[in-house]
Amino acid sequence: MEFNTQEAQAAAAQFRETFNRIKSEIQKFMVGQEDIIDHVMISAICGGNVLLEGVPGLGKTALVHTFAQTLSLKFSRIQFTPDLLPADVVGTNILIEKGGEKVFQFQRGPVFCNILLADEINRATPKTQSALLETMQERAVTVAGTTYPLDKPFFLMATQNPIEQDGTYPLPEAQLDRFFFKLYVKLPNHEEFSEILYRTSGLIQPQINQVAKGEDILDMGKTSCQIPIEESIQDYLIKAVRNTHPENNESPEMVKKYVRNGASPRAAQTILAGSRVRALLKGRYHVAREDINALAVPAMRHRLVLSFEGEADGISPDQIIEDVLSKIN
Repeated sequence: MEFNTQEAQAAAAQFRETFNRIKSEIQKFMVGQEDIIDHVMISAICGGNVLLEGVPGLGKTALVHTFAQTLSLKFSRIQFTPDLLPADVVGTNILIEKGGEKVFQFQRGPVFCNILLADEINRATPKTQSALLETMQERAVTVAGTTYPLDKPFFLMATQNPIEQDGTYPLPEAQLDRFFFKLYVKLPNHEEFSEILYRTSGLIQPQINQVAKGEDILDMGKTSCQIPIEESIQDYLIKAVRNTHPENNESPEMVKKYVRNGASPRAAQTILAGSRVRALLKGRYHVAREDINALAVPAMRHRLVLSFEGEADGISPDQIIEDVLSKIN
């Protein structure tokens, strides 16, 4: 679709209007956290999954629940614990009596929904965490050789608590790579604290209404896919990802010293998809460097594996990514 046509520009205007309508409805309940809301919505439009990290009580669960309400989508929540089994997540075959015979019937698990909240995902064992891999990538569940597709749209938001390490299992790199963004939820400021108390401590709670449908999110994803990217901007994006690898000759010294493994090609796909959405929201019909710079950190921070020196010196992936972006010609 060429965005110099009236039809295409009308689709872009509808995209922005729907996005802002959903965001405004979410903000009836959520105070502050505007960047978090934007990034969660961008990820959902692109068909991605989000990993949220923050201390308890900052509204991570409320955000995803409110998002589901605005779209009137089926919402499920799983509280991950060390004794949770893969069958508790995806479902299992159970033996039932049917027509005088005993047969196996598939009992669907909580992943069969549109929006899934995996609360404190790092408290479950790696075996249980891996049960989500197929749903995150393929949008399907395979049990006993039979594949069951999930409904569309499907969006997974996982949370993890950064301050407790006892009884937790770090997410494997293969699973981290399947998260579109990793977002840090920060403490509200004084004014936001005051507004939170005002909205939640009275007799009347904010009423969240359905302002869009799941089909609207799918249509928004199709619209954003048509935003073009110039070859020079694409080259910049490729360099931003390749230069996170220490074996690359063009990588800055900070990467060669502090990074063991760089970001995968999936990171480039993530940044491109998200940049197309951001370009539309900014009223542009092409991807710009500023879009890539704005999304590179949340798209790559969880995809970098730091070396021992990086861990020992307290270097964060955010610092490394920003250094990479600043040194691209």
